[in-house]
Amino acid sequence: MRAFDSAKAQSSIFDALIGAARKHGAKKPILEDQERNPLTYTDLIRAAFALGRKISAFTRKGERVAVMLPSSSGGVVTFFALHAFGRIPTMLNFTAGIRNLKAACELAGVKTVLTSHRFVEQGKLHDLIDALETLTNVVYLEDVRKTVGLSDKLFAAAAGAMPKQFRVAVSPSDPGVILFTSGSFGAPRGVVLSHSNLVANCRQIAQHIPLDPNWVFFNPLPIFHCFGLTGGALLPILEGLKAFQYPSPLHIKQIPPLVKDTKANVLFATDTFINQYARSAAPDELSGLTFVVCGAEKVREETHNLIAEKFGPIPLLEGYGATEASPVIAVNTPTDNRRGTVGGLLPGIETRLETVEGIPGGGKLLVRGPNIMSGYLTPGGGIEPLPGGWHDTGDVVSLSDDDWIKILGRVKRFAKVGGEMVSLTAAEDLAAAVWPDCRHAVVALPDPKKGERLILVTDRRDADTAALIAHAQQIGAPELAVPRKIIKVQEIPVLGTGKTDYVALQRIVDAEIRRAA
Repeated sequence: MRAFDSAKAQSSIFDALIGAARKHGAKKPILEDQERNPLTYTDLIRAAFALGRKISAFTRKGERVAVMLPSSSGGVVTFFALHAFGRIPTMLNFTAGIRNLKAACELAGVKTVLTSHRFVEQGKLHDLIDALETLTNVVYLEDVRKTVGLSDKLFAAAAGAMPKQFRVAVSPSDPGVILFTSGSFGAPRGVVLSHSNLVANCRQIAQHIPLDPNWVFFNPLPIFHCFGLTGGALLPILEGLKAFQYPSPLHIKQIPPLVKDTKANVLFATDTFINQYARSAAPDELSGLTFVVCGAEKVREETHNLIAEKFGPIPLLEGYGATEASPVIAVNTPTDNRRGTVGGLLPGIETRLETVEGIPGGGKLLVRGPNIMSGYLTPGGGIEPLPGGWHDTGDVVSLSDDDWIKILGRVKRFAKVGGEMVSLTAAEDLAAAVWPDCRHAVVALPDPKKGERLILVTDRRDADTAALIAHAQQIGAPELAVPRKIIKVQEIPVLGTGKTDYVALQRIVDAEIRRAA
């Protein structure tokens, strides 16, 4: 474990913002979105006080206030506005569906949801709003801003000049945000991250990868997801870099020219999205990037090659994290980028590997450190702390002598076929090697003869098992890892974060098996 000065993280999020403004200059442009109205540190702090004062009139200190907004200047201002007055942002995943959203609000005890008319209209989210209004008070920020008067502006100006005197003081160990896990494999869980968890993760990343304050970060990932919130918004702002927010990663044709126009140096993406941007982009639209950071899913070799061939030597830095870790646990660096790994462990994180029967060469990863969550939300609004501070990632990994991590698979992503443990991730990699331009996912079903059997779901229309078997034989992979049944679909279901939606995938497979029976 590399040394990390945890004292650097002993700050509230708003105080970290104030400290960044002092260090990097109050007049430095720090935040922008597609409206192209850049905000300086002073602008951001004043806007947070003006909006926060209004929100404080109908909420109370310590209240969990839900935020349902896209990645935008408005979304970031709202996040800091809640912190200026000691409220706890509770970030709602508007792509999770009505049932999950209502469950999230009930679990967190949310009484107020902040959103915007424009966002609801553009996203066609009226059904979500109708459902949330049965549980909560939905407040539109356009309506709130209309009520900002002269006294509010005078207050914001004074608070902007002396922010430490006007902000509500909180402890670094207090809840800084409530997020919900992606739900890739089941129902989302409520994760409570403290102020110091989030600040620590920003400091850990900055110690691991030297950041240039002149850089521009381009973030199209949602701020309801920890990768988008911490990496795409908090990290640049707290470390003195300009954060450009874009409302949706799905705008494949619009994003590459905007990356060029904003003179972005760092782009945040998942493998799915960066692959699509690279195919859509003109050669000069991404070539100005210093590097790309990829998380949430495995980066395919084909994506690495595509970027290199089309845009030159732009490092595609694969990282690894979990919502429970604020989220970054490890990431490759521009000067040490090892394909096939998820990078080096961040400073200050302890690891423990637990043996998993039947899986040689690695173990289940547990992590502990200043960025690891306070705990999970419990029914009734409490917080269940982690035993001894250790978070069980559920991932089976190998660790090099210098703490570089290679993911072997998730514990729940292994199947027992003919008495042998088989990685479903490795089975997906087989399909990706044979058909690199397509998307693939593998699930396991019970089998009376072999224990379990593997099912490949793919958008490759002419996929067949013979090609998979031939490739497995060529590379010496065990034939048990070759799926013997293939289900072809128009597209692989994904979550709003770009991860494969294995819950939806299982439903597709179950329906197909019933239909074929």
